[in-house]
Amino acid sequence: MKAATIQRILIVKLSSLGDVVHAMPAVQDLRRAYPQAQIDWVVEGAFAPLVARCEGVGQVIACDLRRWRKAPFATTTRREWKAFKTQLQAQAYDAVIDLQGLSKSALVSWLARTTPKGKRYGLANQTEGSGFEAPARWVADVAIEIEPHVHAVQRSRILCAASLGYDLQGPALCGLKPGDLAIVQPGPIGQVDNPFTPKKAVVALVHGTSRVDKEWPLAAWVELGQRLNHAGFAVALPHGNAAEKATSEAIAQQLQDAWVWPAMALDAMTDTLAHCAGVVGVDSGVSHIAVALDLPHVQIYNFDTAWRTGPEVLAGTDAATAPRLPLRQLSVFGQPQPTVDAVWQAWDSLATPVLCR
Repeated sequence: MKAATIQRILIVKLSSLGDVVHAMPAVQDLRRAYPQAQIDWVVEGAFAPLVARCEGVGQVIACDLRRWRKAPFATTTRREWKAFKTQLQAQAYDAVIDLQGLSKSALVSWLARTTPKGKRYGLANQTEGSGFEAPARWVADVAIEIEPHVHAVQRSRILCAASLGYDLQGPALCGLKPGDLAIVQPGPIGQVDNPFTPKKAVVALVHGTSRVDKEWPLAAWVELGQRLNHAGFAVALPHGNAAEKATSEAIAQQLQDAWVWPAMALDAMTDTLAHCAGVVGVDSGVSHIAVALDLPHVQIYNFDTAWRTGPEVLAGTDAATAPRLPLRQLSVFGQPQPTVDAVWQAWDSLATPVLCR
């Protein structure tokens, strides 16, 4: 299909949070290759507010398959499923690109309408550390073979480029732009709060993760927070559930200058994170958001998998900006986990530019 005939592209990447973030650079590539095209994206509803902040995305189509599968015959499920199909099939696409490679994403790709010359594209094989299910290949009109040892960001970029016939150019740029939902840091009683204008630079400690084996010890977070306080930084502690909130409070109790964030939606979390001077976090979706926002960030790995999901591949979010040196994001690996000294040294290598901002 000639480039001029590609007017509508549908991206199918449903979950999870980190994987959704890793797919954003592929959208920026598509924008450069096909500036005339509208790019829509099907994603789980929980992540729709984040995708809406990705430059170049036109319509965000929410798909709550996880929730629907729990009660497939419920009246609410049937009503929402019908509404989803109506929205998905309202437009015909010149290209439907399944970036996930699972049965659920293949189903969505199959349900989407294509133009008479439109095609469905998908993965032909599994790459290291990523899921893959056979229906993804069966549904695709064109299945693309990908080198198995590939970074998650590059997998999506390569798949889109190979599908639509353009060359990859430049670094991976996420195009994630924050909105105006940042939570205000509370001031002393009687003082009027300003829109996030703390006296000190704030570093967020992202300790929460869906996997216990990715966690960093509580004592390590406390020591790191104390070092940050001593260096003149205030510490922010986000959380996504009751257990993570308890951890945030336990860390804050042992710090001189700490702010436990209130519970907030993903879009507000993204906007609030964007105002921080930097982030230290484990391998988690929120950490990947920090990288996509181009914040100075140290990402902690208990497994030697930073080559696949680590931050060094993402070199910024401004398409007009060349790759920066020194790096703004680093990963630190250690077993059973990195030491506080190793994480601090990585942060210290990023801290001078932070303090000069």
